[in-house]
Amino acid sequence: MSETLQDSPELIARLRDSQTCRAAFSEVIQAYSQPLYMQIRRMVQNHDDANDLLQNTFLKAWSSLDNFRGDARLSTWLYKIAINESITFLERERKRQNISLDQQSEQLIHNIAADTHIDGDELALKLRQAIATLPEKQRLVFNMRYYDEMPYEQMSSILGTSVGALKASYHLAVKKIEHFFEKNS
Repeated sequence: MSETLQDSPELIARLRDSQTCRAAFSEVIQAYSQPLYMQIRRMVQNHDDANDLLQNTFLKAWSSLDNFRGDARLSTWLYKIAINESITFLERERKRQNISLDQQSEQLIHNIAADTHIDGDELALKLRQAIATLPEKQRLVFNMRYYDEMPYEQMSSILGTSVGALKASYHLAVKKIEHFFEKNS
């Protein structure tokens, strides 16, 4: 996401001001609901879960607004919260259902096939299934780079991983997706 009004110093100042913070936060919700929803949705694959996690993301952001120091961009901070919420949810679900990572990947693939909330052709469906087979970190990196066209530097800020490691992770993800298509065509 490029530098926009949502990352502007003016908006940050309004978020810090008790008189204007509610209105400013409404703008943040308006601006970031769609991209954060899509990021979360690509991780959890379920529409209702993604909506719940999006609400949790904004609740956490609102309740910890005083802790936002402005060291990172607002979008980076929000993505970090959303991704942490998604990862925590997936770990909690894996434990609750007592399933392995591989079983969770199979479940995500099944959820993609049964999904009625996202349209797409057969190739798009296959790509979503291929992405679901990736390890969590590679799935995250691939989604952020491929779908959001996020620069590695911003991904590094969000994920706390070096740019070099992110590039390697993306490269491995692409190779695994290519292998999935070769195997399933």
